[in-house]
Amino acid sequence: MGPITTDRDLCRKCYACVRNCPVKAIKVKEDCTEVIHERCIGCGKCLRSCSQNAKQIADCIDETRRLLAGGSDVVAVLGCSFPAFFNDIRPGQLVTALKKLGFVEVHEGTSGVELIRDDYRRLIERPPQTPLISSHCPTVVDLIERHYPQLLKNLLPVVSPMVAIGRFIKQQRGSDTRVIYISSCIAGKFEIAGEPVAGAIDTVLTYRELNIMLDEHGYRLREMPETPFDGIEPHQGRIFPIAGGPFRAFGIPHDSHNPDYIATEGEENALEIIRDLAAGRIRPRVVDIRFCNGGCIGGPGKNNRLTTFTKRHLIYGYHQSTDIPYRTAGHYLDVDASPDLGRTFTNKHRRLTLPSAESIRQILRATNKHSEKDELNCGACGYHTCREHAVAVYQGLAEGGMCLPYSLQVLEEDRFNLAQKYELARRALDQEFGDLEIIAEDGKTREVLDLIRQVGPTPTTVLIRGESGTGKELTARAIHRQSLRADRPLVTVNCTTLPDSLLESELFGHVKGAFTGAHADKKGLFETASGGTIFLDEIGDITPKLQAELLRVLDNGEIKPVGSNRSIKVDIRLITATNKNLEQGVREGWFREDLFYRLNVFTINLPPLRNRRESLPALAHHFVERASKRLNKPLLGIEDRAVEAMLNYHWPGNIRELQNIIERAAVLTQDNVIHLDNLPVVFAELYQKLQLPADRPTTFNELRSAQVGRIEANLLKRYLQETGGNVSAAARKAQLPRRTFYRLLERHGIDSKAFRRRPT
Repeated sequence: MGPITTDRDLCRKCYACVRNCPVKAIKVKEDCTEVIHERCIGCGKCLRSCSQNAKQIADCIDETRRLLAGGSDVVAVLGCSFPAFFNDIRPGQLVTALKKLGFVEVHEGTSGVELIRDDYRRLIERPPQTPLISSHCPTVVDLIERHYPQLLKNLLPVVSPMVAIGRFIKQQRGSDTRVIYISSCIAGKFEIAGEPVAGAIDTVLTYRELNIMLDEHGYRLREMPETPFDGIEPHQGRIFPIAGGPFRAFGIPHDSHNPDYIATEGEENALEIIRDLAAGRIRPRVVDIRFCNGGCIGGPGKNNRLTTFTKRHLIYGYHQSTDIPYRTAGHYLDVDASPDLGRTFTNKHRRLTLPSAESIRQILRATNKHSEKDELNCGACGYHTCREHAVAVYQGLAEGGMCLPYSLQVLEEDRFNLAQKYELARRALDQEFGDLEIIAEDGKTREVLDLIRQVGPTPTTVLIRGESGTGKELTARAIHRQSLRADRPLVTVNCTTLPDSLLESELFGHVKGAFTGAHADKKGLFETASGGTIFLDEIGDITPKLQAELLRVLDNGEIKPVGSNRSIKVDIRLITATNKNLEQGVREGWFREDLFYRLNVFTINLPPLRNRRESLPALAHHFVERASKRLNKPLLGIEDRAVEAMLNYHWPGNIRELQNIIERAAVLTQDNVIHLDNLPVVFAELYQKLQLPADRPTTFNELRSAQVGRIEANLLKRYLQETGGNVSAAARKAQLPRRTFYRLLERHGIDSKAFRRRPT
């Protein structure tokens, strides 16, 4: 893992890091974007562009504390740009604060500039065979090593000032001394891990991190006395951080018009000159490149809002100062030999596979780019052109969904499809429930309606009790429509349709890996319906484990997804229903008593259909109207004989059974009226029993005659049904004279017209 990490929980995949990374060292993954450390040059652009702070630099505060408490001497080195960042205090006051933190010595990083000065002059003055590129900017070194290895031979084989001062201190004080470099440059965190310079600096602390440590101790730097710097006092090196400063610090004569000496700063300029050098378009003698705008004073570790111009002024003013306190110890005065300041560079370039032209075309077509005019090259994905993005997709660095125009098109198509599905679902719901009112022609149902009107506007938990098919879900919907949550979702769950484990996941959600098949996090219905109402049907069938989880929701308003230790607050109104005797369940131990009392706050008992016969005719006619719409069949009504038979049926399936019988009869009827004959046989038998005279036959002959009459009538109806009401055809089928068949029809009161088929 490199110094720059990604907090996956914070990353929103806005692609700002991709757009701003100069070398596209960002890999787009399913849930976040991550830095590709093998390609990263440590410029910090991704840190500054991430509005969510998902990209984070490795914090070295704990490492610094560990070193300070480790027993070895720890030396602090202030980077060359420190006067531009601690501009409101005197340098000696900052030295005092650092020594109070536990540092035994405090040096200026500009001393390292003067340590490498002679090596730079010697290499530059020697007639070069190739242009020389300064090697003191770690970002530029990484850029060449990782992306332009053909320029490795051009890099000056000299360490940076940071590494030079680190080697010098450890040479003079001993290798067990710990050196911490404090700077605005986060690329230094990368540099110290490089094998050619490893061991010179133990850790790099940014100015922001130093401020955090000072604030933790509550130090008031402005009130502190001044303490002299340690080490060798620099002179020309203090001008190093600003543009053109290195040439002046190294004593290299140049002017802005001399093409043999080029000094440049900033991302765009640095990349341009690197490309020119790699292509051989220019051949200057020496090139000094700093990647940050303004030079070292523009590093990503900056912690104030001063402009580049103000910082340049502060650096120049510090360079001109003559009153900087210094105390040089003897072990820095007696220098027998300079430390080794040379270094080597490594080809770290990782060549990625390039796609074929056909592969690029396929990737472009996948994002609806079928011709050149479709390639907008808008740059929203972070790549300069659509083809460059396609190459990144092929190499696994990007994904097709990053294309903004394509994503907007997909979103528009999805919006249209969802709107279409919503409209279809709304119509289906309207057809199923929308026009279905609770019909209350009887006193018991009117009492139910009064209870719904009273409890609806409240947040009270409701328990609906009644036999299967009595309309418990319809009652729950009526309560929701009367509530203050009517504009929020109503989610219905039948607790008997799912096994225990799946029902728990469905209600409370789960986290990725919670069980086999849990490939991603999933929100539960309680979280999805937050703000609305949940209706749990057949609540008496849930297991004790789910009963405990449900009790937590009612007590604390919290759910815990399966496999997670994190509780989630939800705001729901709970309506439950059951056809079981929960009191008996409490006594027998299969239903929790505490949950029963939490559910049984307000109970609505639905009467069975057999106890509300006054409403049955109205219900029957209502279901006929619904069947007419549902089947697209113009039905005028239901005949009185059928209604009379229904009134004497015991209805074990209640309203649901009535609805299904009406719909079946609507399918069977040959005209626009539902007849008794269209109902199941049991209703015809009931009606015939109702038609028997008060002095019903009791003798054998009388009973036989009545039974034969019923059989005779049923046979006549069957022949008429088979022939579509054609009496002549029915008579032939029965092998009876036509006049006899007519006489039998008249005797049994059967109208042949009722059996005529409707023309198609």
